[in-house]
Amino acid sequence: MAQNGSITARAPASASSAAQGEDKPLPQPDDLRKQLDALPTKIDDENDGRKVLTQLAAIGLDADRLAKQRTDELADIDGRLAGLGPKPEAGAPADAPDVAEQRSTLGKKRSAIDSDLRLARLISVDAEQRATDIIKQRRAHFQAAISARVDSPIGASFWRNWNLAAGIDWQRLQSLGSNLQDAFEDAVSTAKGRNQLALYWLGALILIIGGTWIAERVLVRIVPLRLPSGRLRRTLLAALQVVVNVFIVVIGVKLLWNGLRVPASNETLLALQKLTLQLTGYGAYVISLGHALLATRRPSWRLLPISTGMARSLSPFPWWIASISALGGLATQTGALAGWSLASEVLGQVLYAILIVIVVLAGLRALHVAEPAPEADKSKDNAAASPKEEAAAPQRPLWFALLSAAAGVASVAVLICIAFGYVAFAATLARQTVWTMVVVATMYLLFKLADDLCEALLSSKGAFGERVHAMLGLDAKLLDQASVLTSGVLRVAGFFYMAIALMVPFGTSPDEVFKRGTALDHSLKFGDFTIAPQALVTAALIVCVGFVGIHLLKRWLTDRYFPNTTLEPGMRSSITTLMGYVFGVVVIAAALAGLGISVERIAWVASALSVGIGFGLQAIVQNFISGLILLAERPVRVGDWVMLGDTEGDVRRVNVRATEIQLFDRSTMIVPNSEFITKSVRNMTTSGAPGRVLMRLPAPLDTDTERMREIILRAYNEHPAIQETPAPIVQLEGILNGTLTFLAIGYIGNPRNTGGVRSDLLFTILKALRDAGLYLSPPATTSIAQQVAQPGETDAVVNQLTGRT
Repeated sequence: MAQNGSITARAPASASSAAQGEDKPLPQPDDLRKQLDALPTKIDDENDGRKVLTQLAAIGLDADRLAKQRTDELADIDGRLAGLGPKPEAGAPADAPDVAEQRSTLGKKRSAIDSDLRLARLISVDAEQRATDIIKQRRAHFQAAISARVDSPIGASFWRNWNLAAGIDWQRLQSLGSNLQDAFEDAVSTAKGRNQLALYWLGALILIIGGTWIAERVLVRIVPLRLPSGRLRRTLLAALQVVVNVFIVVIGVKLLWNGLRVPASNETLLALQKLTLQLTGYGAYVISLGHALLATRRPSWRLLPISTGMARSLSPFPWWIASISALGGLATQTGALAGWSLASEVLGQVLYAILIVIVVLAGLRALHVAEPAPEADKSKDNAAASPKEEAAAPQRPLWFALLSAAAGVASVAVLICIAFGYVAFAATLARQTVWTMVVVATMYLLFKLADDLCEALLSSKGAFGERVHAMLGLDAKLLDQASVLTSGVLRVAGFFYMAIALMVPFGTSPDEVFKRGTALDHSLKFGDFTIAPQALVTAALIVCVGFVGIHLLKRWLTDRYFPNTTLEPGMRSSITTLMGYVFGVVVIAAALAGLGISVERIAWVASALSVGIGFGLQAIVQNFISGLILLAERPVRVGDWVMLGDTEGDVRRVNVRATEIQLFDRSTMIVPNSEFITKSVRNMTTSGAPGRVLMRLPAPLDTDTERMREIILRAYNEHPAIQETPAPIVQLEGILNGTLTFLAIGYIGNPRNTGGVRSDLLFTILKALRDAGLYLSPPATTSIAQQVAQPGETDAVVNQLTGRT
């Protein structure tokens, strides 16, 4: 288990072995067996088994590679033997001498290779079993250490035991200090040594204090000049500040130790030197990360969505967290080197946990301080952000609130555990709280940097994207899609590595964490079905993480990806809904598998419920299947204007059970999906169908049909909404009961405007008929009273309407 504040950078053994495995020669099976037998089968308190697991992973990887090579060689020899033909049977003519000799040689090689292959596979299995046993031992040690209980610090016995051991511990610490004092006296024993020590220490102080100050101002001047305006400026500047500051501080501390010239034989001081380098690097990283994210001096460059006042109030906390973590880790490791007693070690854990709780609670209090709305920054640094970003009020994201709430709960839990004597668990929880904050802040910076890099390098909005668009002629939407997809892939990879980083304080890998159960060893059994507590926790985590991931994926598709595509809104909604259903089924299946419910049990439950589904849930299942058909075939889409019986309106949402139709009075009609499958549905807007304006106009039998046709056709042609292709037509449909019926048809682009266009045409036609002395006859809804016109006047009006001279 990692000590306070110490950070152990460790890659998975399989990855490191794989990186080197392709270059080194393959060992023989006997050598691998000797290496495996030389490893210990048990771990003790001083060795947590990490080195053994790394060696086991390397042996297993070499055995797998050897087995693969021998398998390829075996296949090659089998092919060569097959080329020689079958072996002659008894009584058949013998092979030629050269063929017989070659067959014998290949047979011997095949036996040797087959023997190596079997041994390699056996070694691989043994290494995997040995690693599983070591993991179980580490789990037992971890559970024993984390659940250990000591005297409560609020009791008198705790302080009495510490008082008894304090004198001896002080003497041990003095012994460690004497080694450091001896190294210092040796360094200053000569004038040259004193001058060298002074130069090293002076250079270290100048580098740590002045180097970081100069580096920040150089970066602030260089980055805006070298990069185009945009968000990449501030994210890249923040990342560079963190890297440069950590590098400078570590080099400065290394100079301090170089001035002492610690001999290689002094293992204690060498271990202390390595520890201080790690802790100062960690502290510098925490401080630089907080400084870069808060950006109190340059509000427009700030990455966190908080106000300037809040950023200033939070600015001291990275220093406090870094100092407490570094000093706590230094005290714990120094006590381990000096051989402190358990009482002093427990006291150090208690002080570390309490100090961390105080800092965390103070930071949470600063977050909830009411502040006025921040004013827009007017400084020259606002070139990093757009005016829209400056004007928008900062809103805290969801993860920020969740992290704050979790930190508050963890702080209270730490105090309760300390009061009841669970000091190891309290210190681990405090350490994990700080580490989680650091990891989440790091991932936030990396996510922002990944998004901005993808936008600058791949998006059509960036300079590089514009060049690619101009040179290759790629669609701008395609470049934007590539940018968003690449950013999404980087985020997924970031989440994976964030999970690995969060597990570092536990000294384990993700594979071990998922295999680790709880401290409870019993399970619940229902016949042949067993539910273990760890299985319930696993299933609950799968459901929570799965559905949160589905929600984030759907929101990412809706807000980020689909706006950069040419898909219509109906298709976007269908794809998002279908993906939600599919991944929801996958999450449920994974949760059931986590509970230990196999496919056979699921099928048994489904068959047992088939009768109930057939009778009681028939309508629900029918609507569900109909909804899937609607989403797949898409006869109606979001935004379509449909007519289903007496229901007419716009499709607003296609759900799994029913479809929402918004009527023209703005009310919503919920229609079961089966209605769209089993009944006739008229889709007024499918496939971009044009609207048709159709009118039947009755007229008396003695009406001048040519003039009537010309007036109606002229009204259609002059209306701006009527399309030229297909051209409008006016026909004489027939004669019924002494009444002529004129059929007029014209087409418009949007069928939703049919009613308005028809109304405009009626107004125009009625006025033109009245002016021309023509009239309609019943059963028309609108009639024009007959007017007696002089022959000359009628001819003049008709000539004017038809354009005659």
